[in-house]
Amino acid sequence: MPLNDPLAACLSKIMNAERVSKTTCLIKPSSKIIKKVLEIMNENMYIGQVKEIQESRGNHLEVDLIQKINNCNVIKPRFNVKNKLFEKYEKRYLPAKDFGIIVVSTSLGIMTHKEAKKKGIGGKLIAYCY
Repeated sequence: MPLNDPLAACLSKIMNAERVSKTTCLIKPSSKIIKKVLEIMNENMYIGQVKEIQESRGNHLEVDLIQKINNCNVIKPRFNVKNKLFEKYEKRYLPAKDFGIIVVSTSLGIMTHKEAKKKGIGGKLIAYCY
């Protein structure tokens, strides 16, 4: 079965593992975007350490789960958003003000919507987590 959206499959796998109280989750395949989104989730204390495991058939990631995620998913379609319009999407994807993160791809790299607001830049919405 081909993977049309590896990031969506990754976040779905993490959510399913969290729901059944697993402590680790194996993510295959891995990509730069998946690694960066998981790194951002780690920095914001939604998941534990992310280890990259080298294998002959490609690398995969092992994620430590700490049971802090209520919900996370990709945002499709990947909306373009200007700096002033983040609030509209915060209301749409996050349950409350200052609760959760939206991952945004900007010209300065992938970051949370809070960092993008501080830097005064917009970008494309990738995923959310709370």
